[in-house]
Amino acid sequence: MTLRATGRAQPDEVWRRYAEPARWPTWSPQIRAVRVSGERIAPGLRGEVVSLLGVRARFAVEAVDETARTWSWRVRVGPLRLRLHHEVLPAPGGAGTRLRITGPAAAVTAYALPARWALSRLVRP
Repeated sequence: MTLRATGRAQPDEVWRRYAEPARWPTWSPQIRAVRVSGERIAPGLRGEVVSLLGVRARFAVEAVDETARTWSWRVRVGPLRLRLHHEVLPAPGGAGTRLRITGPAAAVTAYALPARWALSRLVRP
């Protein structure tokens, strides 16, 4: 599944919101906390996201391309595994973002609604 959102935030700011895990809860309302050892995403970075409901998801960042403003990570909640690929793109008057989610159909479908909400907040000024 691929989700998209556009807004008036500038691409560099949208990228910073992605690149600094401590900022994820500010735009992703389903995230209550992020536990990670680094300040920026980088290949090999591992951590844990805690949802508003207390569900803990472990993750590992697979790839980051700062110049292209793209990154990919694997997320695991118990036996469920998702792979997410994020992109930040220039758009008229601001930025766009694209998220490609792969994994079991039921999990991808369940995650789509909160992901759409988060992406719309990500690209707001």
